[in-house]
Amino acid sequence: MMVGYIASLFIGVSLGLLGGGGSILTVPVLVYLFGIDPVHSTSYSLFIVGLTSLAGAVAQYRKGLVRVRIALLFAFSSVVTVFLTRKLLIPRIPERLFSIGSHTITHGMLTMLLFALLMIVAGLAMIRGRKGTTGGEGVVAVMDGGQMVAMGEMSAGQPFRMTLYAVGVGLVTGMLGAGGGFLLIPTLVLFANLPMKEAVGTSLLIIALNSLIGFSGDIGRLAIDWRLLLQITVIAAVGIILGGMLSKKMHGEKLKHLFGYLVLLMGSTIFILSFFSYA
Repeated sequence: MMVGYIASLFIGVSLGLLGGGGSILTVPVLVYLFGIDPVHSTSYSLFIVGLTSLAGAVAQYRKGLVRVRIALLFAFSSVVTVFLTRKLLIPRIPERLFSIGSHTITHGMLTMLLFALLMIVAGLAMIRGRKGTTGGEGVVAVMDGGQMVAMGEMSAGQPFRMTLYAVGVGLVTGMLGAGGGFLLIPTLVLFANLPMKEAVGTSLLIIALNSLIGFSGDIGRLAIDWRLLLQITVIAAVGIILGGMLSKKMHGEKLKHLFGYLVLLMGSTIFILSFFSYA
């Protein structure tokens, strides 16, 4: 149990340091260190990630690094998708899905397999980085269809594309309980043309809205251990504050690469273990 609490602190620290990707550790921590069922863990994750990200968003807002209008524009589509996914789709997925040879694919097993794949993709994305961005203040414009677009402005077709992407992020968040920060930040940089620091702050607000409203779709449907849930959340929230303080002293891109390798390793391990743990 103590190892789980330490891991919960690391979730917050990594989220504060990287602005996204840290929450992807929440479900594995809940499943493997706290022994929570994979399906229930996605609900717990939404609450933990939601409140933790909200704490980080408030801190970033005070620094002027949250674009509320863009966050609400993105969140409108993604929040609706998350809520409907949790309220209507998840309850209708049967426990036993199908069989492959001697393996019976259950809802819990499929959840962990998909989550493992998500971790592998996220890890590779963190390692490779984002083309066309530097992560620093030197980026003042991006290319869109061969034309320069100033940071913080969107070209004619970008709001529509961002809305479609928001629905995709909402579906991932609703199904797997991950905040989607590793998907959000590239979207905000490339489609909303935000500087990196504003993209990080804005993504935290979107993650908070997605996760907390998605969690509300589970209230009354699942039995929740509120004491454990609040303990983990408080520890993770302390972690994100510490991570925000450490981010001023550490090189974010190097940390992101190292974290990417960790996420890639964990995702590959979970993918293999899932066949044996939930078959």
